[in-house]
Amino acid sequence: MLQRILSIYLLLAGLAIFGLFLFPLVHNVYIDDKPVSIMVTGVFQDINGHQVHTQFFVALTAATAIAGLIPLIIIFLYKNRKQQIALCYSAILVIIGYSFWMAQEAKKVMGSIQIDAHNWGIGLILSSISILLIIFALKAIQRDEKLVKSADRLR
Repeated sequence: MLQRILSIYLLLAGLAIFGLFLFPLVHNVYIDDKPVSIMVTGVFQDINGHQVHTQFFVALTAATAIAGLIPLIIIFLYKNRKQQIALCYSAILVIIGYSFWMAQEAKKVMGSIQIDAHNWGIGLILSSISILLIIFALKAIQRDEKLVKSADRLR
């Protein structure tokens, strides 16, 4: 029974980060009187009813892939729980830094334009959900470690 629930939490955390490829951070923001959507892959502009990729975020796209792989890699380190704990803390810090970078890129594109709640995309909360899921996995790893230590004392 050990390692099952935390594997689910880490899998969901990785999928939440990979969900940033599907969902926009900000949508329907008017820049130069054209509706714009901002995703981690770049800026999409509505031109004649079609979404056209006008600006690319290559480094942010690569960072998204790396940040999404970290929780998935942690799943396969099940033999070393202390390393899993350390990597969970590291993953949380990486995702916080990544989220800040993502926000700065979106702010750079929008300039002085303020967004309302109806312009927020699902992508804005996915990194927070991922951090929360990693925290749940971290607690489950610590519970497993405590259980194994108590079983060792009984021998």
